Amino acid sequence: MLSAFATGLFTGLSLIVAIGAQNAFVLRQGLAREHIGTVILICIAGDVLLINAGVAGVGVVVQSHPTVLTVCRWLGAAYLVWFGIRSLLAARHPSALENGTPVARRSVAAVALTITFLNPHVYLDTVLMLGNIANQQGSAGRWWFAVGACLGSVAWFTTIGYGARFAARWMRRPQTWRVLDLLVGVTMLTVALLLTG
Repeated sequence: MLSAFATGLFTGLSLIVAIGAQNAFVLRQGLAREHIGTVILICIAGDVLLINAGVAGVGVVVQSHPTVLTVCRWLGAAYLVWFGIRSLLAARHPSALENGTPVARRSVAAVALTITFLNPHVYLDTVLMLGNIANQQGSAGRWWFAVGACLGSVAWFTTIGYGARFAARWMRRPQTWRVLDLLVGVTMLTVALLLTG
């Protein structure tokens, strides 16, 4: 059981740590200290739901209906293009950390949900890949694998979301926000390009 748990933990972390749209958004919200608890909870809940769905065998259903992934791919790519352009435009007129315009919790939650569930890679990685690896652990071991993968998600999103505040002193200059917005914009557009490629 410990082996399955550790395998789930490290496999989950290896998939989630790569910088992508979701991580870039969590990091940005953590730096801005805007509704970061809401963002972290949405990202963790999404991962827990999808990991357990994969372990329960939903990956077979997703794999047999490629239209679902195609729709998610195009919707997700369109959203990421919009978000990337918005970030690049924000980089043209950066503001310091404490001078930013407050964003409504509902708006931040909508972005977190969109980035979490309209990315087809989340279904390929979290549902299919983790589900397949989990099911190689045996009937009891697969659920310990799921617990490990879920714990990895909790640890990662909590760390980058709340840990970002320690970098806040460097974020007081508008130029730093310009660089961050440029990086977020380029990341979003790159992920969108990869989704459609």
